[in-house]
Amino acid sequence: MQLAGKRYWLVGASEGLGLALAQAMAAEGAKVILSARDPERLAEACGKVPRASAVVVDVADRASVAAAVAQIGAVDGVVFLAGVYWPMTAQAVDAAQLEAMCDVNFTGCARVVAAVLPAMVARGSGHLVITGSLSGFRGLPGALGYAASKAGVMALAESLYADLRGTGIRVQLANPGFIRTRLTAKNDFSMPFLMEPEQAAARMLKLMKSRRFKASFPTVFSWLFRGSQVLPDWLYYRIFAPNKVR
Repeated sequence: MQLAGKRYWLVGASEGLGLALAQAMAAEGAKVILSARDPERLAEACGKVPRASAVVVDVADRASVAAAVAQIGAVDGVVFLAGVYWPMTAQAVDAAQLEAMCDVNFTGCARVVAAVLPAMVARGSGHLVITGSLSGFRGLPGALGYAASKAGVMALAESLYADLRGTGIRVQLANPGFIRTRLTAKNDFSMPFLMEPEQAAARMLKLMKSRRFKASFPTVFSWLFRGSQVLPDWLYYRIFAPNKVR
């Protein structure tokens, strides 16, 4: 698929993976509209992307999403990258942070999809790209809100793909591992196969230009998470939560 001359709305693109993907898509000739909550960061990001425009949006607010969609108008595709993250265990649950991860990462994605999908269905064309995570394949210790919200996003993408196959609307799901960002800087543990935003963006762009439904990367690291889905519970939790009381 060629991106030259196409209009794409990137939701959650003021920094990190979103900004790196916007730069990569612009280099391919796409016209990108960047969105995020912070106007200052968004304006700074736009200055780093040729032909980019900015629309402020809060994906946790349905009215804000609707206003952004009305302002942007028709687009060829939408990439959802917005997300918030705090490491969290059940023993140290923070209600506000847990709710925010669910409301931004998952429900925010649902709000955006619901706002843009009817126009795509009406014209019989469009491109939805949703960002999941390797952490969404199965529950993980210390990821109480993030893993759950990403699992929801991944199931949403799978259902969209099932419904929209053969309609002219392409649905794709990208499941990255650890990326060096402001969010992963909160982690106090070793992060195997840590990617730079530009590396992850290159993998997402490769997926977007292909006919594949989904990609999980880094490839070798993804085998661990994808393979975990077939493990029985007793073995899975012994491997992934070995120090917990049984």
